[in-house]
Amino acid sequence: MSDTARFNEAANLPLHDIEETPRPDGSVLYMARARKGPFELVWEEKPVNWVSGEWFEHCREFRKGPLKSLCAEFKLTPEGAGSRGAYTVTAEAANPLGIAMLRTAFFESARRNFTGLAESARDCAAGRRDTAFDFEPPSLPAGAEERLAERVAEIEASGHGRGLAGRLANMIRTAQEVDLTQIRPLKLARLWQVPELQTIELCLEATRAGLLELRWDLLCPRCRIAKQVVGSLDELPSGAHCGTCNIDYDRNFSRNVELSFRPAPAVRPLGIGEYCLFGPMSTPHIRVHVTLEAGTTRHLAAALAPGPYRLRTLEPGAEWDIEWPGGGFPEVIAADEAVTAGEPVPSGEVHLRNDSKRRLTFVVEERAWVADALTADRATSLQAFRDLFSDQVLRPGDEVAVRRMALLFTDLKDSTALYDAVGDASAYHLVRAHFAYLAAIVRAHGGAIVKTIGDAILAAFLDPAAALAAAIEMQREVGRFNAAQEGRGIVLKVGLHDGPVIAVTLNDRLDYFGATVNLAARLQAESRGGDVVLSRVLAADPGVAAQLDRQQASEEQARLKGFDRPVDFLRLTFG
Repeated sequence: MSDTARFNEAANLPLHDIEETPRPDGSVLYMARARKGPFELVWEEKPVNWVSGEWFEHCREFRKGPLKSLCAEFKLTPEGAGSRGAYTVTAEAANPLGIAMLRTAFFESARRNFTGLAESARDCAAGRRDTAFDFEPPSLPAGAEERLAERVAEIEASGHGRGLAGRLANMIRTAQEVDLTQIRPLKLARLWQVPELQTIELCLEATRAGLLELRWDLLCPRCRIAKQVVGSLDELPSGAHCGTCNIDYDRNFSRNVELSFRPAPAVRPLGIGEYCLFGPMSTPHIRVHVTLEAGTTRHLAAALAPGPYRLRTLEPGAEWDIEWPGGGFPEVIAADEAVTAGEPVPSGEVHLRNDSKRRLTFVVEERAWVADALTADRATSLQAFRDLFSDQVLRPGDEVAVRRMALLFTDLKDSTALYDAVGDASAYHLVRAHFAYLAAIVRAHGGAIVKTIGDAILAAFLDPAAALAAAIEMQREVGRFNAAQEGRGIVLKVGLHDGPVIAVTLNDRLDYFGATVNLAARLQAESRGGDVVLSRVLAADPGVAAQLDRQQASEEQARLKGFDRPVDFLRLTFG
């Protein structure tokens, strides 16, 4: 019931346009426009108040239309083994037409509509139905069903469908718009209970086939809603402005640049506008969102889980980060220039105190980033993305910092002698076969081949543990590869390092450079062949450390070209 955008769509409320106007005090005026039947409606959208899992209240003050104001409140109270939900609608007329509406069918119509939706939500919560609300999907464009069938067959034939293409097509055909305006592959994987790589590759292939459209979302670091959306990396701005939060912010490949999808208009066109700007489920990381007048306090019942929180206001200003272990949550105090954490309050409560000279909307939010966001650093380190969208590159001269990337370099030992022994043509075919062998392992571990350099490759992984697992498999299985080469074998050198990189466009492909790349290459040069050399930085990763317990490793040190001090590393050998 707190998923107000989904609720409003199911209630057949109209999409509306929002105009966000910053005010001198840093707050924002949110003005909305929509048409409902014969009425043109204009209203001020007030920030929604809520405590997650407890209650919410939402008010609109109209400037045009039959109503002066309309407020909805939903509150849950414990009852027996469950809870009781009370939904209250309050309206005030603006003119004689509004008075006539409120005196006749308005409230009875609202009661029937909302009661039906509440009963559906109850049955969904109890596990008696799959969706929260009944929804009548729109008619698809002419020929859309045929296109859907063709695209599904094409996706499944590609090898990226894995039996999921029909499920995706049915979602496009029948789902509410709120589920389609931003399709997140990681969320699909969680809902469908399948591996994340499968839904990512499904959506990428569906885009190539024309079933979906790809989009890059530049998420606001506060509300975490996309305020800039582009179709290719070379259109991605270096920053954006969030009118809702009234802040400017930068792009960050590892944090707030997200790859998402939406249906291609040829199969399911979507409307333009919002069903709800604010709402508990639109920003589920926000646990408390409550407006207080200047000089007032408010004590709220709130069940918060221990963890990292940020205390701030909706209006631009200071923030206060806390690591809350549980017990009494600290009082949230907002002054004119600061937000601070006060003394602990009784357990199960949140106390808000506005010591400033203006109205403020208090925000208590979990600091964990969007769990379902497929960030740009992860998307661009996947082989399927690089295979299907090699044209997705940054503008020439543009560069983006990536917080962390695990890099794997390989090379062939004594390749010159190999060419002399078997001849150029045979060696060339052997090298090509070894590239395919390595690429299959890299892809299986969720990485991507960034480039080949002579007989060497550079592969990228977002997960250091996956990079090491791929390196170990390369060496353990190289004997099997050699056995299939009619006596012409290879000896593989492998080096690994993990750290920050800079993403750039080089030779018409997305590439990386920086000290992390250089060290990974130098460590590969320290390999003797048949072993894996990895940096101490990568070895410190918890997932990597768990694998090292099962490996034969020696600690070594060497002076490497380009580095002032000796570099410590580990060498893994395989019996």
